[in-house]
Amino acid sequence: MRYWDEHMECMDRSTLQEIQLKRLVETVKRVYTSVPYYRRKMQELGIIPENIKSLDDLKKLPFTTKQDLRDNYPYGLFAVPLSEIVRIHASSGTTGKPTVVGYTKHDIGIWSEVMARTLVAAGADKHSFVQIAYGYGLFTGGLGVHYGAERIGASVIPISSGNTRRQIQIMVDFGTTVLACTPSYALYLAETMEEMGINKSQLKLKSGVFGAEPWSENMRKEIESKLNIKAYDIYGLSEIIGPGVSFECEYQCGMHINEDHFLPEIINPETGEVLGEGEYGELVFTTITKEGLPLIRYRTRDITALHYDRCKCGRTLVRMEKVIGRTDDMIIIRGVNVFPSQIESVLLEMGEVEPHYQLIVDRVNNLDVLEVLVEVSERMFSDEVKKLEQLEKKITKAIEETLGISVKVRLVEPKTIERSEGKAKRVIDKRKI
Repeated sequence: MRYWDEHMECMDRSTLQEIQLKRLVETVKRVYTSVPYYRRKMQELGIIPENIKSLDDLKKLPFTTKQDLRDNYPYGLFAVPLSEIVRIHASSGTTGKPTVVGYTKHDIGIWSEVMARTLVAAGADKHSFVQIAYGYGLFTGGLGVHYGAERIGASVIPISSGNTRRQIQIMVDFGTTVLACTPSYALYLAETMEEMGINKSQLKLKSGVFGAEPWSENMRKEIESKLNIKAYDIYGLSEIIGPGVSFECEYQCGMHINEDHFLPEIINPETGEVLGEGEYGELVFTTITKEGLPLIRYRTRDITALHYDRCKCGRTLVRMEKVIGRTDDMIIIRGVNVFPSQIESVLLEMGEVEPHYQLIVDRVNNLDVLEVLVEVSERMFSDEVKKLEQLEKKITKAIEETLGISVKVRLVEPKTIERSEGKAKRVIDKRKI
């Protein structure tokens, strides 16, 4: 069996729960003392840290949402002085304001550790060549995998995303054995290989760790067949740590959550009530070892279920099923979080278009594409074609600057986008996942 830390990954549940409780109590004390926002929220509920005496008491604590991070932008939820923050990452936000994540040296160590577990479970070791085709920068994907690969002593190829033909050439020349990227990009790499006349037998690839967007079992089979690898699902989110929150083992019957660091719950998204094992609901995490940005009961908006039985691989870490949907309107395109409200704010600033729009997401040649339909005003629509083309370019540029990904904007006649008496259907997702 492949473990990075067999002691922690296969620990009996009662011992693990003792560790979780100790860490939870310490975390609650720390945020109460160091984060005014949490102290205020707990006081409003009439809770003091001493009330947390068991893991069951977790449900007494307040939830944290993405909006809370935005309301405390940029550093309001940090629990340490800024002098102790050694790294800052950020994920996309609805109004151009990102959610900001700070890491201490200790946090970077935890991140490396959970990513080491993730990579070893996928068959990586110190003899591996890990090609990281996730984006580097403020996005947590690239650097998260990078530090985990270095932790296990693997040779890291930090190529980042894009430049597909060069990626393939390097895969062949450098002898890449593990690929890390989004699943849709893995398929795009496979297609480009065919165009270049490169056969999968020329590669030394053995496995891939794929995440940052939803993908199906059919897509897994396609990736495995086209690249001749075993494809592993990984899950993470910047607010909790980045990639490395949970990972698949060789049996691929759910993703093992690193629950000695991230305490999971499943709740009813409407009522907030905690649900039982195997029940589908919203995934909630409490970080119990992080120093820089410890989060209490963070609502991920992801819908899944948890399973606590021991896995065939020997790990006792709880398993989460593949995420089957979201409770909010966020869509993930090529690993980037996109909110309809981001596009709405761009259009409202323009003034030359109506506030009626629709996002159409599709997967073309295995890459996610976003088309934005925008209704123009009667006045603009009667204008000459050249003016409409200029407006289309102007809107495209503004949306791309806001989102950080390419989009196709199509102007449509007034009143052609379907109206709704209830919640407007802003997003049509045609991806088969």
